[in-house]
Amino acid sequence: MSATAGQAADGVRSLADRFGIEPGMVVMEMGYDEDVDQDLRDALTDRCGDLVDEDTDEVVDAVLVWYRDGDGDLFELLVDALGPLADNGVVWLLTPKAGREGHVEPSEVAESAPTAGLQQTSTVNAGRDWSGARLVLRRGAKAKK
Repeated sequence: MSATAGQAADGVRSLADRFGIEPGMVVMEMGYDEDVDQDLRDALTDRCGDLVDEDTDEVVDAVLVWYRDGDGDLFELLVDALGPLADNGVVWLLTPKAGREGHVEPSEVAESAPTAGLQQTSTVNAGRDWSGARLVLRRGAKAKK
C-alpha cells in the first residue's frame, strides 16, 4: 500500500473516530437532504453499517441531526432525537458553517440544547461545509421526560 493510500484510509478512520462511532453501533440520522456531507456519511457507514432513520424502533447509540436555519424548531427536533437514544448516547448536531447557506447561529444551539435536556461537550469540523456539536444528556434529564 502506498503512503498516500494509507493516509487517505487514516483520514476516513479519523473522521469516524472524531465522532466516536464504533463497529456495531446503531446510529440514527435525521434531517438528511442533498446538501449533507457525503464523505462524512460514508466514513460513518463504513464504520458502523447503514444509518437508521427516525422511524426506527431500535435503541440507538448516536443520532446525527443535520439542521439548517429554516428547518423548523431546533428544540423540538432535539427532543425527537432523544426518544430512541440510549442513556449514554450522543446527539451530533450538524449545522452549516458560518458563511454557508443555512448557517445556524451558535446562540440558537446554546438556547435549544439545555432546554431539551442536553449539554454541549465539544465541536468538530464535520466536513467542508458542516460543523458538528456533540450533545449529551444532562444528568437526570432523560428520567424527567
